[in-house]
Amino acid sequence: GDLGRRNDPLMRPPEPRPAADAVVIESTYGDRRHPDIDPEARLAEVVGRTIGRGGTLLIPAFAVGRAQGILHLLTRLAAADRIPRARVYLNSPMAIRATDLFCKHGEDHRLSEAECRAMCDLAEMVRTPAESKALNRDCSPKIIVSASGMATGGRILHHLEAFGGDPRTTVLFCGYQAPGTRGAALVGGAGEIKIHGRYHRVAAEVAQLSALSAHADRDGLLAWLSSGPDAPSQVLVNHGEPSSADALRHTIERELGWTARCVGHGESVEVTAS
Repeated sequence: GDLGRRNDPLMRPPEPRPAADAVVIESTYGDRRHPDIDPEARLAEVVGRTIGRGGTLLIPAFAVGRAQGILHLLTRLAAADRIPRARVYLNSPMAIRATDLFCKHGEDHRLSEAECRAMCDLAEMVRTPAESKALNRDCSPKIIVSASGMATGGRILHHLEAFGGDPRTTVLFCGYQAPGTRGAALVGGAGEIKIHGRYHRVAAEVAQLSALSAHADRDGLLAWLSSGPDAPSQVLVNHGEPSSADALRHTIERELGWTARCVGHGESVEVTAS
C-alpha cells in the first residue's frame, strides 16, 4: 500500500518496518526526491496571483487526506494574512465526511482540536448538487477544493467546464498525476480536454504543487525499508510506473544489497518463510 512521509503536515510518520521474510513496497516516487520547497509559500503565491486577477482557483484534491491538508494550509495562510481574502469552498461530499472524521479522531493525526475547528470554519461546505451548480454561476474570486485529485471524475469536472476557459482561472494540482488522466494532460500543457463527451478549451493557468504529495519519495522508501530489524529475503516492488519501479529496484539492490524485483500486473509470487 501507500507509504506516507515523515514530515506530512497531517498524518503521523510511518511506523518502523516489522520483521518480514518478504516486503511488498510501493514505488510511486521510487525514482526521485520531493522538491525542497515550502508548500505554504508556493500555495500563497498561487492564491495571491489568482485572486489578485479576479479569478477562481480550482484545486482538484483527493477526498481523504489531501483535501484536509489543503484546507489546513489555507487556514494557516489566512490566519497569518499571507493570502488575500476570498471565499473557500469544499465541494465534495466524501471530503466533507472525511473532514468530519478528522475532527472526531484527533488521536490519529497531527492536527489539534483547534486546528481542525479552524479548518472547518474556513471552508463553506457544498453539500447538494444545486449548491455545486450555483458556484459555476459565481464570477467572483474564490477558491474551490473538489475531488477528484487527478480530475478523473467528481464535481471538479463541472468546475473545469465552467472556469477552464477563463485565463483568470488557475487549476492547481497537488500531487502525482498518473499518465492517461485529465490531470496529467493538463499538467502536460493540453490546449483542450474532454469532459462529459465534449472537448473544452483550456485557457486557465495550470500549476502543480508536488511538495504536497502524501507518498514517500525515494529516500523515504529506503529509510522505511532500512528501519526494520532484519534484511528480508526478497523485496517486491509494485504500485508505480515501470520506470520508477525499476529505478527503486535498482537502488535497493545497489544501496542495501538486498534482492529486489518488480512485480507486474496479474503476476503471482510464492513467498516462503526463512
